[in-house]
Amino acid sequence: MDKTRLDKWLWAARFYKTRSLAVDEINKGRVLVNGQSSKPARDIQVGDEISITKQPPATVVIVQAISAVRGPATVARTLYAETPESIHARESAAEQRRLAPEPALSIHTGRPTKRDRRNIDRLKHDDY
Repeated sequence: MDKTRLDKWLWAARFYKTRSLAVDEINKGRVLVNGQSSKPARDIQVGDEISITKQPPATVVIVQAISAVRGPATVARTLYAETPESIHARESAAEQRRLAPEPALSIHTGRPTKRDRRNIDRLKHDDY
């Protein structure tokens, strides 16, 4: 077997849990084959470049082998090779997320209490 459907391969390579999820993502344009949007039934072959956008940095992989059946994760990992640029982009995005400040730290006093809410409402209604 030298060709298979794109949605089957994405499912077999464990990028998506079900084929229907893979079809939905392909139809939304989040999966590109050789830089072009495609349909779920598109035949892919060894050497094709597939760009999968699940999170902001897209994962770019090169098809190394073809499979139409879903197997163990260790076998699925042999179906593709991630490009060095994709690995670098993914690692730098993870580092930026790790270094980003925690949004909750900017809240010093927490939620307003019932008393605070009454005072806020009183101030709002006194202006009119």
